[in-house]
Amino acid sequence: MPTIEVQRQLLPILGSPNQGARFFNPELPSTEPFVPGHRTCAGCGPSIQYRMTSKAAGDNTILVGPTGCMYVANSSYLCTPYNVPWAHTQIGSAGSFTAGVAAAYEAMIRKGKWKGAFPNIICEAGDGSASDIGLASISGALYRNHDCLIICYDNEQYANTGIQASSRTPYGGMTTFSPPGPEVPEGKKLFPKDLARMMAAGHPHCYVATASVGYPIDLMNKVRKGLNNKGASYLMVYTPCQKGFVYETPRSIDLGRLVVECGLYPMWEWNPEKRAYDYSFRPQTMRPVSEYLKLQGRFGHLHAEHIAKLQKFANEQWRMMGVELPEALIQAADAKNLVNMSAAAEAETVAQTI
Repeated sequence: MPTIEVQRQLLPILGSPNQGARFFNPELPSTEPFVPGHRTCAGCGPSIQYRMTSKAAGDNTILVGPTGCMYVANSSYLCTPYNVPWAHTQIGSAGSFTAGVAAAYEAMIRKGKWKGAFPNIICEAGDGSASDIGLASISGALYRNHDCLIICYDNEQYANTGIQASSRTPYGGMTTFSPPGPEVPEGKKLFPKDLARMMAAGHPHCYVATASVGYPIDLMNKVRKGLNNKGASYLMVYTPCQKGFVYETPRSIDLGRLVVECGLYPMWEWNPEKRAYDYSFRPQTMRPVSEYLKLQGRFGHLHAEHIAKLQKFANEQWRMMGVELPEALIQAADAKNLVNMSAAAEAETVAQTI
């Protein structure tokens, strides 16, 4: 029996005169593979990302969801928001399961057992799976170059199980595993794992990028670039969690912009053909980290010295991308020019009683 060639989809890139612009794009597809009916929290960043991602991918898509927020909230009691095939796998097997789906469809198409184009295969893993428990299996799928897109929806914690710290939790972030107190007033002492760069450095043949729900057109274009790439791709997306970050529900998109504008979440693409980073994405403005931190209760305990440390970290991120720093951001890295968060004194008092 003759071998049938695998036909792959080619998704058009959406037009955007300014990648960071806050505007409605009429070119957005009308399809809705992710519909209302899920049970996530109000303002849930991962669910916003899920809708944007599946909308960019289209109806000929297969979704894989390892254990995490989006599995628990979207598949219990027969309450599902998916209009496309979706499959659950264990938190540590995200990469191996997704690789198996991709390999199976290629085999079925070649043998004539599946008609039509190769489906867009997307794995949606939280940072607990993508950065910690399932890191090895995801690395394996990327290394073997299976034709799939693996997304880390990065809410910077283990939110599903009660807001525990992950390797993506930022410095100073309060979680149930990193509470601030007299001995460790900043809460979490470590800076987050540079996960996307690890994936680009270790798998240079793959398309790798970072994105944020605050920039929908940029996010959807990167999803399509990853799916158009023949082989494995990896995308890390900032997806704020209202429950763990402790912010006003309508501010999810605002945080998605602020985290980029203050330099704590660099936006870039890794070009596997040129073997080089593309830092051409630029937000419309640059802000001090304090403007991002002050909107979230998880940072309410920070003192001036901790804020300055985060500002220094953000400044280094800007320099890494070749951005010239304004004097205001340089000055903001000095604790003498800052004040404590408004709740820091109260948090310190409470800590004394714990």
